[in-house]
Amino acid sequence: MNVAVSFDSSATPAQLPIRRSRFGRGKRTPVARWFWEIDRVLLLLVTILIGVGLIAVAAASPAAGVRYSGNGVTVASRYYFWMQLAWTMMAVPVMLVVSALPQKAARRMALMMGLFFLLCLALVPVIGSSANGATRWIAIGPAKFQPSEFLKPMFAVGMAWLLSLRARNPELPFALISVVPMGLIAVLLMKQPDFGQTVIFGAVWMVLLIVGGASIRLIGSLIGAGMGAVVTAYFFYSVATERINKFLFKQGDTYQVDRAHATLTNGGLLGTGPGAGTQKFTLPEPHTDYIFSVIGEEFGLIACIAIACLYFAIVARVCLRLMREDDDFLLLASAGLVAQFGFQALINMLVNVGLAPSKGMTLPFISYGGSSMIALSIGFGLLLAFTRENPHLKEATYTVRWTGR
Repeated sequence: MNVAVSFDSSATPAQLPIRRSRFGRGKRTPVARWFWEIDRVLLLLVTILIGVGLIAVAAASPAAGVRYSGNGVTVASRYYFWMQLAWTMMAVPVMLVVSALPQKAARRMALMMGLFFLLCLALVPVIGSSANGATRWIAIGPAKFQPSEFLKPMFAVGMAWLLSLRARNPELPFALISVVPMGLIAVLLMKQPDFGQTVIFGAVWMVLLIVGGASIRLIGSLIGAGMGAVVTAYFFYSVATERINKFLFKQGDTYQVDRAHATLTNGGLLGTGPGAGTQKFTLPEPHTDYIFSVIGEEFGLIACIAIACLYFAIVARVCLRLMREDDDFLLLASAGLVAQFGFQALINMLVNVGLAPSKGMTLPFISYGGSSMIALSIGFGLLLAFTRENPHLKEATYTVRWTGR
């Protein structure tokens, strides 16, 4: 069979068939809309961060395996790496699905989940499981989760929604009303005890009040009350007294801080090389709280600076996008979520370099942990959803008006 093919050399470019990409701007499929509306730079930055986290957990996993082996139990050297990889494979799809939700649906989901995890937090003293002298987890069979980790992003969204209602009814004191849930959460956290998470919740709340336009008098009063609460905690709360004394006066057991400093500085600028670290085996929690020190030993202080810059780039990217946002709720929710993310990273790094009291707090997307990874993925998915925009509306140069004809 002969097939004749002819080409019309006189055809204009407009008459020639056009092959369109399934992700082209003109496409209206859900995936294509998501791809063009999402902040792709922000998505790239968090993808790099997750990749760095897997490498860091792989480096810290042998030290953690040695630490938790004993009494007839042997933990494989790569156990925590494979577990983290499994958590990542579950968490990343969750983040992408949440980021694709319509903004109203994302807000509704966050509010409902916030109420659920607040209830779970209230149940921790009753049915919670303890570890290292703290009761912060709820066990379900062999698995357990930390309600406060999941509550953090939901708290930011819930407070943003509450404070955004002021535009509808300026007479109601929504800033003062927000003191009630903040105070309840603080009491529940301090009972665990978890002073570090209390600081994170309080800092996010303060950021939301400032961004929401609370009066200077109220902000000053809350700052004064916060300082008074820290002083009171120092004198009457044994956990705070111990941590502050270790940090300011070098009293008591400073083993964790000393080991973190020794590990962080052992690698110099370029590090000892992957797997060549030795000081990491002396760290109390090399795969979670002190993973930043492990990175410093094996990959060098330059790698630590690069990671800090990566966190800063994520926060700066969100702040730049918020300068164009005119929706009160989206502005407040995005500010609260990125503040929670940034404060957690900052506190963990400050603890590792000895500039903040020691506290059990993970480094976002880098430290090992199922609750932390999934909760952070939900929170970052919400952040991606709330910073999503329609490029067609932003680029339109004309307005269609309804004339009634």
